[in-house]
Amino acid sequence: MSDVFLAFLRLGLTSFGGPVAHLGYLRTEFVARREWLDEAAYADVVALCQFLPGPASSQVAVALGMRRAGLVGGLLAWLGFAGPSALAMLLFAYGVGWAGAVDRAPWLHGLKLVAVAVVAQAVLGMSRNLCPDRARATLAVAAAVLALAMPGAAGQLAAIALGAAIGLYLPRESVAPSVVAPVAPLARPVAPFGAGLALAGFAALLFGLPALAEAGFGGHALALVDRFYRAGSLVFGGGHVVLPLLQQAVVPPGWIDNSRFLAGYGAAQAVPGPLFSFAAYLGAAMSPAPNGWAGGLLCLVAIYLPSFLLLIGVLPFWEGLRRRPAVRAALRGVNAAVVGLLLAALYTPVWTSAVGPPAGFGLVCLAFLALMAWRVPPWLVVLLGAVLASALGWAGVPV
Repeated sequence: MSDVFLAFLRLGLTSFGGPVAHLGYLRTEFVARREWLDEAAYADVVALCQFLPGPASSQVAVALGMRRAGLVGGLLAWLGFAGPSALAMLLFAYGVGWAGAVDRAPWLHGLKLVAVAVVAQAVLGMSRNLCPDRARATLAVAAAVLALAMPGAAGQLAAIALGAAIGLYLPRESVAPSVVAPVAPLARPVAPFGAGLALAGFAALLFGLPALAEAGFGGHALALVDRFYRAGSLVFGGGHVVLPLLQQAVVPPGWIDNSRFLAGYGAAQAVPGPLFSFAAYLGAAMSPAPNGWAGGLLCLVAIYLPSFLLLIGVLPFWEGLRRRPAVRAALRGVNAAVVGLLLAALYTPVWTSAVGPPAGFGLVCLAFLALMAWRVPPWLVVLLGAVLASALGWAGVPV
């Protein structure tokens, strides 16, 4: 068991660069270096996790841990992979609380500006892979318009449903080989009956928590669990796409202001590991109790719990499901819609809340240039953005 935890802890401390980069790190570590599985089996794990809602790279890590050491191995893989970034974000939340005057802190505004460049890079990179033709590019733009016209979870769900429905009618000649290639069956951490219980638990929490929270049971703690559980259940495309869901969940109720929200999102780019650890920052930085360490851990568990339940529930049935042409076609449409959701998030709340004076726009351009043309690591771009924004603030230049 210790080898599972230590292997993923190493990646949790060093895997910068976002979900796509994380998949590369995981392949290098467990296919090429440790030889825990072969290329075909790894591709099958990735295909499954891209099919499910939730953080793809974290789900791949958990699935690999389950493959190696069952349910306990999955838990240890998650602790090693997500633990360092979650701890860093908890500490950052305390730092923001001590700093005070968040709205006027130039270095925190620099983090928000860098977040604009990071999300723009994600939109561009995902569009190249997931929207390579006119039909899917059009679908992505339609999803963005729909999400902007219907803010909140309703727009998100409508865009994903639209993508799945249209995906069924898209040309099917360019299906990824990894999805259809014959490979060894995936490891099954539980029997089909246990998998059915996990899926039933997932659905019961998804539909039951809102009713309980609306009825006033559990107070603010249950309201937190409800909103973060739903965010982890409904997001396709990984960490960046969860941004608008979380923003709608915590900012309008007044639990945290938008400045602190985007500052934390910018800081999340500077730490290794999954972006879903941003939930730990939000739980700790919010004003109503439970907050601090208790709130951070509560939100972190709530946002990841759907991933565990879905993986446990789907693994025994994925072997047959993944070979159905209709499922593969719908998934292609969903992926295109994900790009549109990210494009909508780039405009609001990321751009509208961060970019104002010309100097701020210039800093966004510099950060985007560093990420795209010079291939500077995201954590270093975040650090440089905070330093440069502070220098401009000291010089009296508004950003």
